[in-house]
Amino acid sequence: MPNASPFNRLESNSDTWITLYIENQAIQVPAGDTVAAAILGAGLLPSRSTPISNSQRAPYCLMGVCFECLVTIDGKENIQACMTQVQDGMRVSKQIQAPDLNAANTLEAKK
Repeated sequence: MPNASPFNRLESNSDTWITLYIENQAIQVPAGDTVAAAILGAGLLPSRSTPISNSQRAPYCLMGVCFECLVTIDGKENIQACMTQVQDGMRVSKQIQAPDLNAANTLEAKK
């Protein structure tokens, strides 16, 4: 995954590295990192899209306030990447916008 992010990792004194999977690509990061740091380091940008306008988003505040870092982790949606510590074998994927719930109603109304 090419790193399109200006995020530069500082040297780590961690002796323990773990492997997680971001968009099915194995990434090694120091134990203790957040998922947001792993995402930025791997260049997974954007990490989600908004449900209304499909606007692209990525980790921003890195302290749990803005909710721009929502991702899907191990099949669970709406997880704040900046508040979640990496785990060995964790699977992280982009959070795709919610489906258009009005589409079904529109189709029914046309019948």
